[in-house]
Amino acid sequence: MSARFCIQCGSALRRRLAHGRRRHVCPECGHIHFDDPKVAVGVVAERRGRIVLVRRDLYPHRGEWSFPSGFVDAGETLEQAAVREAKEETGLDLRILRLLGAYSSPGDPVVFIAYAARVTSGRIAVGAECQDVRYFPLDALPPLAFPHDPVILEAWQAMQ
Repeated sequence: MSARFCIQCGSALRRRLAHGRRRHVCPECGHIHFDDPKVAVGVVAERRGRIVLVRRDLYPHRGEWSFPSGFVDAGETLEQAAVREAKEETGLDLRILRLLGAYSSPGDPVVFIAYAARVTSGRIAVGAECQDVRYFPLDALPPLAFPHDPVILEAWQAMQ
């Protein structure tokens, strides 16, 4: 959702051409509002040849399976956010191994950064944003929620 009011003077914003695109511009003070992307991270976390997936309890794709993931908080590194989100959702401790890639889609404000990780300790505990958490062998994965999930899985497999 885009801003409706100017953060400088409080006036209602209007859509106008600014910096080559239609953007929200304040008619009073001229401030231009830029819709910045959100950064999310996720992990393909492996343990004994199986990967951990979460069944989402949030929209979009509620009830579908995906990698442990979530948004980066201000002041966190990408890796810290990936480890934190995995712990919150799965109860597992991870060690980040390597970057798998960065993914984005036209019209989607989320930039998704994927990592390969290894589960180092912990027992599965279903987090508040999940319906279920399970380990899956690679040959028995459920359908994955997001269009970039199969591409991320391919990148992970290529690095094994």
